[in-house]
Amino acid sequence: MKWHVLRPLWVAIGLVGSILVARVFLVPDDFGINGRNFTYGFHRLSNIQEWKDFPVKYRGREYCVECHEEKVDSLNASPHQPVECENCHGAAVNHPDDPELLPIDRSREHCLRCHAQLNYPHSARDQVPGINNRMHMRRRDCAECHNPHSPAEEKQ
Repeated sequence: MKWHVLRPLWVAIGLVGSILVARVFLVPDDFGINGRNFTYGFHRLSNIQEWKDFPVKYRGREYCVECHEEKVDSLNASPHQPVECENCHGAAVNHPDDPELLPIDRSREHCLRCHAQLNYPHSARDQVPGINNRMHMRRRDCAECHNPHSPAEEKQ
C-alpha cells in the first residue's frame, strides 16, 4: 500500500486509540447503564442524589392558584390557557417570602417569543396569532393595550 494512504490511516487509528485511552481516565467509574430514565439508561449513579437535592425553581400553576385563584381562572378561560404562569412572571422559587413580588416581563420582545409572525406554510403556529412587529404599534409594549390574562380584550 502506498504511503499517501498509510499515513492518514495510521493518524486515524492513533486518534481513535487516544480517544479510547482518554475515556478511561475521564469517564467516572459509576457511569453506565443504571436503569431506564430520560438519558436512555446512561448516567452517573451518584448523580441521582445531586438532582434530588437540586432546589426547585418552577412551581407550576397549582402553586399559584392558592393565592391568585381569580387570575388563574381568567387565564384558564383565555387563549393563554396553555401558558404556565412562570413563563411570564418568572420562577416562583420561594415566593411569596423571597421574592415577595415576582417580576413581570411586560416587554414587547417577551410577547414576540410566541407571537412573532412567521410565514411558514401550515405551521403549528397557525393557532397562535402572529404580530407583524414592524407594523403593529411599534413603539409600545403589548401590555399597554392587551391584558395578558385575557389578551383578546383591551386593557382597562
